[in-house]
Amino acid sequence: MAEVQRIGMAKRYSEAAIHNGVVYLAGQVADQTADGDIEAQTAEVLGMVDRLLAEAGSSKQHLLRVEIFLRDLADYDGMNRVWDAWVVPGFAPPRATVQAALARPNWRVEVLVTAAQA
Repeated sequence: MAEVQRIGMAKRYSEAAIHNGVVYLAGQVADQTADGDIEAQTAEVLGMVDRLLAEAGSSKQHLLRVEIFLRDLADYDGMNRVWDAWVVPGFAPPRATVQAALARPNWRVEVLVTAAQA
């Protein structure tokens, strides 16, 4: 049985787990821009995704699936402006975007990613 590698392990969860060449990221939320608008939070979160994928031996060109949770669907267009500038043309993954009550009231977006290792 293949071993599970974990990145950024804390008491409750890991930032990422890798198994059989697949990278699973924990939901990423804004830290530095937690009081910012949707575009600032989305940019920070996607930067966190980039960093974790690189640490796991992957990249945004290897995305298998992305789930985006928005506190308010009115933020959909703003989130997409940042997303469209970030995603690599020709490598857009399957994606779902839903409205959800997030764990903290100032979080506007949470992004959950699954990717293949490079």
